Amino acid sequence: MGRYFGTDGFRGEANMNLTADHAYRIGRFLGWYYNELKSRGGDGTPARIVIGKDTRRSSYMFEYALVAGLVASGADAYLMHVTTTPSVAYIASTDRFDCGIMISASHNPYYDNGIKLINGHGEKMDEETIGLIEDYLDGKLFVFDKKWDEVPFAHKEKIGCTVDYVSGRNRYMGYLISLGLYSFKGIKVALDCANGASWNIAKSVFDALGAETHVINAEPNGININNNAGSTHIEVLADYVVKTGCDIGFAYDGDADRCLCVDEKGNIVTGDHILYVYGKYLKDKGELVNNTVVTTVMSNFGLYKAFDECNIGYAKTAVGDKYVYEYMQNTGCRIGGEQSGHIIFSKYASTGDGILTSLKIMEVCLSYGKKLSELCSGFKVFPQVLINVKVTDKTVAMNDKDVLAAVSEVEKELGSDGRILVRESQRALQQSGGCHQKEGICCLIYLIYQTPIAG
Repeated sequence: MGRYFGTDGFRGEANMNLTADHAYRIGRFLGWYYNELKSRGGDGTPARIVIGKDTRRSSYMFEYALVAGLVASGADAYLMHVTTTPSVAYIASTDRFDCGIMISASHNPYYDNGIKLINGHGEKMDEETIGLIEDYLDGKLFVFDKKWDEVPFAHKEKIGCTVDYVSGRNRYMGYLISLGLYSFKGIKVALDCANGASWNIAKSVFDALGAETHVINAEPNGININNNAGSTHIEVLADYVVKTGCDIGFAYDGDADRCLCVDEKGNIVTGDHILYVYGKYLKDKGELVNNTVVTTVMSNFGLYKAFDECNIGYAKTAVGDKYVYEYMQNTGCRIGGEQSGHIIFSKYASTGDGILTSLKIMEVCLSYGKKLSELCSGFKVFPQVLINVKVTDKTVAMNDKDVLAAVSEVEKELGSDGRILVRESQRALQQSGGCHQKEGICCLIYLIYQTPIAG
């Protein structure tokens, strides 16, 4: 994990450990760096950088600070305004931007925020560039065979400009609609937009495909994002689906890069369920490349049992959609993701996309003519226990002989019907105080027991 940027960008509490000055300096570096790259390649046009944000109150502050830094360094900033992370990734790639920026802390509370960086291919920014940004923030930048105490300002006609680019968001919506293979007419769909970035996108897409769309938590006010809403509070949508008699429900997080579902009975459908349902669908169509679904080490043990029964292979990566995507890129696999609802459909997107996920689940339901509960019936979830343990030294804890002996003992007891996973939890670390905190680093103990949950 970097000094400032983790697998999901630079996150922290707004104006505490992530400030407007951080955003300004990130903008200063990116504007200068991409202009310099283009200039050294013989292209004298200004760098083009596209920006999106979620509905947090502080997102506007960070947006303006980033823009100030970008244009001061001579780059042009294109503003998509409130939009989803996957829309920024899509537009960065299709409209040939030098890079993209998303201002969001995803599923975190409103007082947190984050800066996610996306390269010109719509993928998470490479570690080398991230390292240069961190060096610049720390005042020790060395690049292009030179040490830079400060990067130069643009002058006169070289100063950048801002461009209203809401048209990019509209094209992204058109792209999603184009992926609908079936009409949703006659289907009662519930959407929980988490008072976040999907609030002005998701309903339009489902309406265009003919659904009877019911939306909750689509009235953002700057401080209610993810507040008892969205994929982190899926029980709210489950209750709504049952009370209103909807056929299916989808819940997104703050920046809509993840999706969890609710079937017609109010049962919660996790990212593991989605991998199972869509993996089987691709296999039935003869389109499951390498006969492999990509998971992380945190996927439920029952998922692997279900895949074994279907003769579907699987890969396990480190936790983080970044690692899932890297594996998919290297192998050509078509479907992968996390239990939390970050699902990547590599044929259609370069990142997790909550709205796309919901459209693909609708496609499977309509293709088979079945309810979501029927499609999930072959996957029996195994009970699991997750325990966060604070330690003062993660390396010592992970190599402690007593810990290793205890893990070995439990592994023997569980045999082939369960597992124990002990790992460092970066997410817990970030929530406990950020990248620079040395005390209280969290390890995650993950237990899966032998008996699946009935039904």
